[in-house]
Amino acid sequence: MESRSSVVKSGVAIGVLLLVGLPVAAQNSKVKSSYLSHIEPCNGVGAVALDARIDACTAFIEARQGTTTALAIAYNNRGNAYTAKGDYDKAIRDFDQSIELKPTYAKAFNNRGVAYLRKGEYERAIEAFDDAIKVDPDYGAAFVNRAGTYLKRNDHQRAARDYDEAIRLQPDSLAARSGRCWTRAVLGDWRAALEDCDRALQSGSTSAAVYDSRGLIHLKMGEFGAAIADYNSALRAAPELASALFGRGLAKLKQGDAIGGNSDISTAKKIQRNIGDEFARYGVGYD
Repeated sequence: MESRSSVVKSGVAIGVLLLVGLPVAAQNSKVKSSYLSHIEPCNGVGAVALDARIDACTAFIEARQGTTTALAIAYNNRGNAYTAKGDYDKAIRDFDQSIELKPTYAKAFNNRGVAYLRKGEYERAIEAFDDAIKVDPDYGAAFVNRAGTYLKRNDHQRAARDYDEAIRLQPDSLAARSGRCWTRAVLGDWRAALEDCDRALQSGSTSAAVYDSRGLIHLKMGEFGAAIADYNSALRAAPELASALFGRGLAKLKQGDAIGGNSDISTAKKIQRNIGDEFARYGVGYD
C-alpha cells in the first residue's frame, strides 16, 4: 500500500570509515585482517543485505580498533541500516551515539531527522534537521528533508522556502526539484511548478512522485488528457500510489468516463482513506 509520502523519500547519506590512527595492537596481521574485513560491508559497498551490514558495523564497533571519527561513521552507517529496516528506535540510538562521538558530524544529525520523520515525530525531525544545518549551512539534503517534514505538517510556505534554499545550493537536485514542484502545485503557482517538474524529468528522473506532481498541475489547469498521461506514468512506477489513482479518477470523470473514474477513486480510498480530503485541500475535488 502506498501513499504519496511513501514515494517521496528523503535520501539517507552514509559515511566512509576512516582508517587513520590505528593502535599498534591492530597491526597484528590476523586481527587487522578481521577488523578490516568489516569495513566494506559496514559501508554498504556492493549488494550487502541489511542484516549483514548491521553485523559488520557491530563487529567494527565492538573491536574498538578505529579512530573516534571511524566509530562515529560506523554508528551512523548502522543507524542507516536500522532505518531502512524500519527499526527507528535502534537507529536513533545509533545516531545519538554517533553525534556524541563527533558533535560536528552533520550527516548523523540529518539521518536522525530522517528516522524521526519516518517514525512520524515531526517536531523532533525538524529539530534534527535544524541541527544538521547549524553544523553545515550548505547541507542541501538537510534542507530537502526539512522541507519534506514541513509538507507533512501542511506548512507549504516553509517547505517552499527550504526547497528554494536546497536548489540554490544544489541546482541539479532531483529531490528538491520534485518536492518544490509538488509544493508549488499545491500553492497554486502552476507555471513555476510545471517548470520544476519538467526540469526534473528532463534530467532523467523516472520518479512516480514527479509524474504525480505534474499530473496534479495539469488537473488543476483543466488539461485532463495530460493529467491522465502523467498519472499513468506515475502508476507504472508505483501501482498503488493513492494520489495518482485519485487524481486520474478525477481527470477521467472530467472527461466523462464515470466508470473508469469512480473505479480509480474507489481504489485510491481503499489505499488511503483520507485521500479525498487531501485533494480538497489542494483545491481539487468533486463538482
